[in-house]
Amino acid sequence: MIAVIDYGMGNLHSVQTAVRRLGHEAAVTSDGAAVLAADGAILPGVGAFGDAMANLSASGLDDAVRRFAASGKPLLGICLGMQLLFTESAEHGLHAGLNVLPGRVVRFSGTLKVPHMGWNRLAFRRPSPLFSGLSEGYAYFVHSYHVLPDNDGDLLAETDYHGPVAAIVGRGNVFGMQFHPEKSGDLGMRLLGNFLRLARHADRAMPRP
Repeated sequence: MIAVIDYGMGNLHSVQTAVRRLGHEAAVTSDGAAVLAADGAILPGVGAFGDAMANLSASGLDDAVRRFAASGKPLLGICLGMQLLFTESAEHGLHAGLNVLPGRVVRFSGTLKVPHMGWNRLAFRRPSPLFSGLSEGYAYFVHSYHVLPDNDGDLLAETDYHGPVAAIVGRGNVFGMQFHPEKSGDLGMRLLGNFLRLARHADRAMPRP
């Protein structure tokens, strides 16, 4: 079972539908115990970082996500959900994140058009089980803020938006995608499918972040 974490912000049902289309059971849940019992968990998100963290904290799901990350079972953050995995964000003030991965979230600077919206090519930077059997291709992005990981080794793939932008991050059993894989055609669905295969074998020990 894949837990799609419901904290009141996110395209929950499109993610659930994509997971089911790939042949896996998926439940949208706001129950921390159900999250912890799942084989894999997905943290989606659309909206403001501070509001998202407030909702996670009010429901106790912040602790559930941290505990799930520490369990060794696969965790995937999507879009805002990826940003929430990091230490802090400068979106509308400074806000603490889940701090599962070290780094910060910043707004695109200068005169760049924001949000960054549209199809951009992924460039794989490091080997990852997410990339098994895949070639580089295009994914669909919609975001005004982006992640600066503290550790270069956590950067798995980049895209270019007038400079390199973190597109996929990962360490051990924790992964994040800045784009929406369920809206990114065949490549996005295959990336999601590779994550789900990790969850299917969650009984096999994975390195922790």
